[in-house]
Amino acid sequence: MRRTRIAAYVASLLLATGFTLAGAGSSQAATGGYVALGDSYSSGVGSGSYISSSGDCDRSTKAYPYLWNAAHGPSSFAFNACSGATTDDVLANQLGSLNSSTGLVSITIGGNDAGFADVMTTCVISSDSTCLSRINTARAYVDSTLPGKLDAVYNAISAKSPSARVVVIGYPRFYLLGQSCLGLSETKRSAINSASDYMDSAIQKRAQAHGFVFGDVRTTFTGHEICSSNSWLHSVNWTNIGESYHPTAAGQSGGYLPVLTNAA
Repeated sequence: MRRTRIAAYVASLLLATGFTLAGAGSSQAATGGYVALGDSYSSGVGSGSYISSSGDCDRSTKAYPYLWNAAHGPSSFAFNACSGATTDDVLANQLGSLNSSTGLVSITIGGNDAGFADVMTTCVISSDSTCLSRINTARAYVDSTLPGKLDAVYNAISAKSPSARVVVIGYPRFYLLGQSCLGLSETKRSAINSASDYMDSAIQKRAQAHGFVFGDVRTTFTGHEICSSNSWLHSVNWTNIGESYHPTAAGQSGGYLPVLTNAA
C-alpha cells in the first residue's frame, strides 16, 4: 500500500508540473497521419542518402521525419519538407497533405526567410564588420517581418489540421566557442550563435502563441557544434557547398530525432 500511495503521489506531482513521459505523445500521434513540413533542416540536407524522386528538395532517408516514421509507424506519412523552403513556399507547396485526420505535424521554417544562406556566405568571405552588419539586417527582419510570416503558416496548419499536435523545431547553435579552430574568427562565431538564439526565440514565441510545441535542439547539439571534437554540423563543404552549415546524419538522428520524439 505504501508503494502504491508513493507512486500515486509521484504521478500526481508530475502531472501538476506539466511533465509527460517521453514516448507517450508519440503513441497518440502515431494513431493519425504524420506530415513533415519545412526547409532543409527537415528534409535532411547534409545527411546524405537523398531520395532520388525528391529532386532538388533533397529529402533524405536519414532525416529526422523519415526516422520518426520508421520507428513509430503512423497511419500515413507525408514527407513534404524541401531544401531552400521559405514560409511562402510552405504555404504554396507543402500543405496539401494536411487534413482533419492528421495527428502530428513537424516543421522547421524561418531561416531562409531571414537570409540564412546569404548571412553565412557573407560571414565566410567578408570581414568581421561586414559579417556583423549582415547579421544585424537579418535580426531586423526577424523583428519586423518574420513573426507575421510564421503566423500565416501556423494559422494555415491549424485550419487544415485542427486536432494535430504541431511540433515547431528550432535551429542549433553552430559553434563551440573558445576553441582553437580553423575558419571564422571568434567574433563571427559568437555573432552567428547569438543570431541563432535570436531566431529560435522569435520562432518559439510565435509557436507557443498558437498553442504549438517548440522543440529546442540547442540542448541536444550541445558539445556537437562546429569546432567540437564530434561535430554534428558541416562547416564549409567545398565538395557539396549546399550541405554547408547543415546537420550530418548524426545530427539528424542524435540532435533532431530525440527532440521530435519527446515532443510528439
